[in-house]
Amino acid sequence: MRKEYDFSKSQKNPYAKHFKQQITIRLDTETIAYFKGLAEKTDIPYQNLINLFLMDCARKERVPAVKWLKSH
Repeated sequence: MRKEYDFSKSQKNPYAKHFKQQITIRLDTETIAYFKGLAEKTDIPYQNLINLFLMDCARKERVPAVKWLKSH
């Protein structure tokens, strides 16, 4: 491996913006704690784990089983 590399003529990947999109999402503290704990065990950043989990759900077209309580 070289000690130094010349990146003066390098270019940004023109397709990189199509790979991921930054968003703001509100998650419960319990959810974040779960994924942070999992991150420590797997040595994968927790945000990547959340993304992997959501990608898996989307690919398998999973629909959450949510039951709303009826208000009286």
